[in-house]
Amino acid sequence: MKKFFQEFKDFATRGNVVDLAVGVIIGAAFQKIVTSAVNDLAMPLIGLITGNSNFNDAFFILRLPEGVEAAQVTSLAKATELGVTTFNYGAFISAVIDFVIMAFVIFLMVKALNKASSLAHGKEQAVEEAPATKVCPYCLSEIPAGATRCAHCTADLTAAVDGTKF
Repeated sequence: MKKFFQEFKDFATRGNVVDLAVGVIIGAAFQKIVTSAVNDLAMPLIGLITGNSNFNDAFFILRLPEGVEAAQVTSLAKATELGVTTFNYGAFISAVIDFVIMAFVIFLMVKALNKASSLAHGKEQAVEEAPATKVCPYCLSEIPAGATRCAHCTADLTAAVDGTKF
């Protein structure tokens, strides 16, 4: 049992699990911001354009129960209260807009992370690609890249054979 709890502790304190938990919490908070932006900013504008006061509550009546007339159904809340079967397209469109905004923001974040990762990876490759050795132009021996004199022929490597800097 002690080993089980130790394994769980190791798992829970591993860096990627903690990062995932932080990401989920930030994502949930960000989702609230996006939902508020859609419901409180975008949907009222769409409602204004379409002539509906609250587009989130836009619906079609599919079936009226006995004794209820269509004129009695003035809002989605009233339809729910009366037991009317409705097709709530306003809430669906709101959810689709919410999803598209979240997907776009996640796309931008992943793109930025990939770019940062590729830049960091590119720098690592550039450092790794620098040769550790060079060839002496006089005796053609392999010598360290930072050498200013050849260890084999003792030639000065600050100037190459043709007079240019080596």
